[in-house]
Amino acid sequence: MNRFLALGDSYTIGEGVAESERWPVQLVARLRGEGIDVADPVIVATTGWTTDELSAAMDAATFKPPYALVSLLIGVNNQYRGRPLDEYCGEFRALLQRAVALAGDAAARVIVVSIPDWGVTPFAAGEGRDATRVADAIDAFNCAALAEAEAAGAAWVDVTSLSRAAASRGELVADGLHPSGAQYAHWTAAILPAARAVLMPA
Repeated sequence: MNRFLALGDSYTIGEGVAESERWPVQLVARLRGEGIDVADPVIVATTGWTTDELSAAMDAATFKPPYALVSLLIGVNNQYRGRPLDEYCGEFRALLQRAVALAGDAAARVIVVSIPDWGVTPFAAGEGRDATRVADAIDAFNCAALAEAEAAGAAWVDVTSLSRAAASRGELVADGLHPSGAQYAHWTAAILPAARAVLMPA
């Protein structure tokens, strides 16, 4: 049976939604629906984690590699806390290297998911945040993550553009900040082809 490890923060653990609505859980359901044998996802993610906090949690976790599929989505809290972009680059690179190692040193089995744009949410508006400035910062972090993914040979899936639809569609936000199960379904549809390519290579 294929085993799937999902590494991240609130967007991977699914803050504000039921367990069944988390995108890693939705992804497994979709894969199983296509006849792909996948175990329930192993999720190492907590709301609020930055890159260094995910790394520390991984130090304390017990893993059973190799995993057939590993996902990595991390960085929004670095941006939110005003952490430097160059710091993120170095810490993200190290996390990606660890993800590749957990995938049996097969970078092609790692999917990096882009950071969504929280600047379009009611939470951001309530904080008086400039949505354009948040978007620009998120884009810069994603540009760095994309470069690292390409250099490593990992897959990249953009969900940022999908997240921005929440600016005009309230049903895509669960709690004023985090994605709803409906938004995660859109993410799942975007991630599915990359996961399928890993688990059902041509």
